[in-house]
Amino acid sequence: MAHAELEQTRSLLDALIGFPTVSSESNLALIDLCAERLESLGARLDVTRDESGAKANLFATIGPDVDGGVVLSGHTDVVPVAGQPWTGDPFKARDDGETITGRGACDMKGFIAAALAMAPRFAESRLTRPVHLAFTHDEEVGCLGAGRMLEALVATGRRPKVCIIGEPTEMRIIEGHKGGHEYTTEFTGLEGHASLPGQGVNAIEYAARFIGKLLETQETLKGRAPADSRFEPPYSTIQTGVIEGGIARNVIPRHCSLDWEMRPVSRDDADFALSTIRRYATEELLPRMRAVSPEASIVTHVIGEIPGLEPMTDSEAVALAKALTGENASEVVSFGTEAGLFQAVGIDTVVCGPGSIEQAHKPDEFVSLDQLDQCLGMIERLIPRLAG
Repeated sequence: MAHAELEQTRSLLDALIGFPTVSSESNLALIDLCAERLESLGARLDVTRDESGAKANLFATIGPDVDGGVVLSGHTDVVPVAGQPWTGDPFKARDDGETITGRGACDMKGFIAAALAMAPRFAESRLTRPVHLAFTHDEEVGCLGAGRMLEALVATGRRPKVCIIGEPTEMRIIEGHKGGHEYTTEFTGLEGHASLPGQGVNAIEYAARFIGKLLETQETLKGRAPADSRFEPPYSTIQTGVIEGGIARNVIPRHCSLDWEMRPVSRDDADFALSTIRRYATEELLPRMRAVSPEASIVTHVIGEIPGLEPMTDSEAVALAKALTGENASEVVSFGTEAGLFQAVGIDTVVCGPGSIEQAHKPDEFVSLDQLDQCLGMIERLIPRLAG
């Protein structure tokens, strides 16, 4: 890769890390920087915002207004740094000549910086098919931005052909991953004195029964693993992450909430598990609760239901990624991305980007300059394919 693009990537990544775009905060300043840079190159911009107006997605197009383009996509939000033992300011990039350290360095501002650095090369080329740069909000908390952005894209009638999502894969080609479903289930019972348990409805105890059903369903899912599953583990998984409830040892708790997740290998597994769990809650637990307190309730809130990326027998995205990187193999992973959302609207999608998932979400997160250089090479080799 030319020295100029790598230096530009380093400079851009320094700026991007400087925006503390933790999912709980606004990403507008970062989006403004990207939009200004791309608009100066003649890109056509589409910005979609969340309900609060404090978060935005950017979908920028360089080249002709025709179907069949390629999307380079990355999320702008990062996970929190609170409580992590960073050895420096997480939002001030540290470049030692081999790596760049900072929150979001690999997950996934490194890819965004590389795409922005290559944008002038696309703008000066005579493209016959467009390149689209898509930067989203709130991937880390349910892929909220990508869904809104893609809904707006579908409404325009434009049809990109392929999407490359630059999550940190060490530039390996990922053709499939599990889905990511996140839920909060709230139990409302009836408080009372602990000496009279029959006169109350213990929300924590019913939540514990619900967790037991989650564990039982998890065991059933193990037996549903496809014989040819390439995932690790090969089956769909369920996990309880947070439980909160109660006010005192001697008070029957009125309220309890559970945060839990499921990572299905298929839509069928997701449907099976959700129907099993829902039926248990409504047909077994809830009648017992309401026999004591008619106002008792069990309510499950959907935080996010992100489809997996299903490997395709004949994938143009995988074929393109192999041609651009020189890699011959493609893999599957268990972590989730926005790829399934792109696939769901008919865009052939692959995941391939700089850095390692082993660094993501950790203190002193970093990406190597060698990985950034490889990413720039991949993007550079896309230019003649869109200009041919």
